This record gives sequence, C-alpha cells and structure tokens, in this order.
Amino acid sequence: MKISDTTRRQVENLLDFIDASPSPWHAVATCEEHLQAAGFSRLDETERWSLQAGDQRYVVRGGSAIIAFIVGRQPLTEAGLRLIGAHTDSPGLRIKPRPAEEAGGVVRLGVEVYGGPILATFADRDLSLAGRVNIRTADGFATRLTRFADPLLRLPNLAIHMNREVNENGLKFNKQTELPLLLGITEDGEKAEMRFRRPIADALGVDPADLLTWELNAYDTQKGTLWGANREFIADSQLDNLASCHAALSALLAAGQPGATCLCAFFDHEEVGSESAAGAGGSFVSDVIARLAGNAGLDAEDQRRMLARSFFISADMAHGWHPNFPAAYEPCHHALVNAGPVIKSNANQRYSTNAETAARFMALCDKAGVPCQQYAHRTDLGCGSTIGPIVAARLGIPSVDVGSPMWAMHSIRESAGVLDHGYMIAALSAAFAD
Repeated sequence: MKISDTTRRQVENLLDFIDASPSPWHAVATCEEHLQAAGFSRLDETERWSLQAGDQRYVVRGGSAIIAFIVGRQPLTEAGLRLIGAHTDSPGLRIKPRPAEEAGGVVRLGVEVYGGPILATFADRDLSLAGRVNIRTADGFATRLTRFADPLLRLPNLAIHMNREVNENGLKFNKQTELPLLLGITEDGEKAEMRFRRPIADALGVDPADLLTWELNAYDTQKGTLWGANREFIADSQLDNLASCHAALSALLAAGQPGATCLCAFFDHEEVGSESAAGAGGSFVSDVIARLAGNAGLDAEDQRRMLARSFFISADMAHGWHPNFPAAYEPCHHALVNAGPVIKSNANQRYSTNAETAARFMALCDKAGVPCQQYAHRTDLGCGSTIGPIVAARLGIPSVDVGSPMWAMHSIRESAGVLDHGYMIAALSAAFAD
C-alpha cells in the first residue's frame, strides 16, 4: 500500500487538530486558529454584515458551532451555494452542574451520558477535563476555555474476582451509581465540592467561589497515533466527527477564489438530536445564507433560485466493514477501510442521499481521482442518522450523506484509514471547485 507524503502530512495535521480539540468549544477555537492563519476574518451576528466577492469570513454561535465561507465570483442565482456540513460534538461523559460527592474518603464526580458512547471503553483510561467555564467578573461573567493536559480522572474497572462473568456477559455500568469518575482523596477536611473547584480555579487564576457554571466533558489524554504494519491506520478519540470537520476545513482553505460561494457549517449537538440554537435543527445555517443573499441584493424569488442551484454534502463518518464481525453488515455493502469515501443511503431518510445526489458525489470522486463506496445498514438493525436530512429539509436543497469508513464508532478510541482521509479531502475539494 503506497501512501504519499501529502497524505501523511494531512493525517498528521488531523491528529494535531483532534488533540487540540478535546471539547466542542475547543474544536471551534481550533477551527478559528486555522481560519485566521489563512486570512479569514470573524463576523459578529449582532452587527450588520457587508460582503463582496472574494471575502473569506466566519461566524461562531454558542461557542460550539461555526460557519466559514468564501464569497464566490459568480452570482448566487447562477452558481448557487456549495455547502459541506459536519458536527463538533462526540458521545461521551459530561460533568453535572454539582458533581462532587465523597465516598469512603474519595471524591467522585457525577456525570451524564451524552449521546451514545460505548461506555466500557471509558474504563481504565487516562481521563481529564475539558470544556468551558463561566467565572464571575466585575461586569457580570466571562467565559473561559479550560483543559487539563495531565490525567485528572479515572473510571477503574471492578476486579474480575468480583465480576466473574464479565468476559462472557460484557462490561456494563449502571449509569447512575457506577459511572462517577474518581478525582482524588479528600484532604484536611476539605469538602468534595472544593476539591473539585480548586484545580479549575487555580488553572484559571481565580477564586474557587468565582466559578459560576461550567460545561465540561471527560476526555482521553492519550494522543492520536498511526498504527498498522505500514502505519496505514489512525487511532484517536473523536474521529466521529472531527475527521470530517478537518477534511471539510482543509478543502475550504484550499479553495482559493471559487466561482460558487463555498460554505462549511460545523454544528453542535448532532449526537443528541441537533435541536438547539447551535445544532443543525436550529436557524444558524439558514440565517447565514439569508444574510449572504441579502448582501447580494437577492429578493425572495432570487433566493429560491439560489437554493435550487445549491448542493449540500453532509460529511459524517461511516461504518467500516469489520473482519471479526462480518454478520453485522448488509451483504454487498461492505465499506472497506482505506478504500475511499462512503455514500450512505437509507430508504427511510435516515440519510439524505438519493440516486441523483449519490451520482453527483460519484462524479466528484471521479473528478478528484479517488475511489468511492456505497453503504446501507442491515435491514434488521436500527440505522443511525446525521445532520443531512435535517439541513436538506430546512433548506430544500439536494443533499448527499457521505463519510470515511471507520471502526469502533463511539468508542473513546476509534480507528480509521490514512488513505481515506486524503481521499475525503480530495473529494470535498472537488465539490468546492464544482
């Protein structure tokens, strides 16, 4: 298997991107850094926008969703929009508003399960905290990103001597009583809440009493890596779906001065249904598109002409065929790792793909010189969904659902193919050049 130096660099950049983004808020901040380095400037939703051809801009909503775009040279009514969507959130464990309790001299942190993680994979990992914290200020409050690089938390397994059937029945946790994360030992009569607050306050340089609220998740401190006989595979957390964010962002940054207006929309809360102001079910992308149209002087009729000429790619990771579990897959729909982007279809519209949009994406892959594959879920298994149907329905534009194949989706340590990431960047770049 030949892997080019370019693809190697792209994947190394992906691992750095993920490792810098242990929460949705960090993921948006990382995107901002990449965009600003490439000359993009930030817009504010509270201000009037003034846009012209060639402008490279982005806007953030709620700290965890971001839309970046390049205003194309061609009129919106003639070229339409080229949109790629992905999501910044991943399944996992979120810290509760008042999480700390003491048990046998040990401080535990209560958690909520966010989305559908494989809970067993969180056991015996080097976990820490990342997210955002609101602190008291003279003017009210300020929001700060925080991240602990060193392991701060752990979910130790129960010894096999007390769980003799774990290898036969699988590792299971009671979500209320057995998932709290161990933080440390209480010292000198310090209350559990203060034991939790103090490290955060020290990291932010404030008094513990000035911590008002937080949105924090447990993340795996182990950095991403390449593995395999030829280092042809990736292992990292949050490949679903930061790998798609990185691929789309890479394509946008390489777009130059496109003819059509090109837009990347990275939403939060996909893993829990997308119904939020920062989610795909909210108004974020339609608000940005309306402002693009307004700056171009389009009336209601021309806006509909613009949307009719647009195309949306929902980029979210796909299920790669697992050689150890062949019975889990639909015959004739084996999406192989390192064999190209996957077009995902579902007759019940869990994915937004139809025959026409699938053919259009196949043409883009041909243009980019990369292979592509097709995937459908087993009929007797429930199929996951994406932002694709949500955005397509709200905007009324043709849409396709695609993704790079991966293993262990929703594990704290997922795997994918090195070649596939390069293939996806090439295919999405072709979409912006279309």
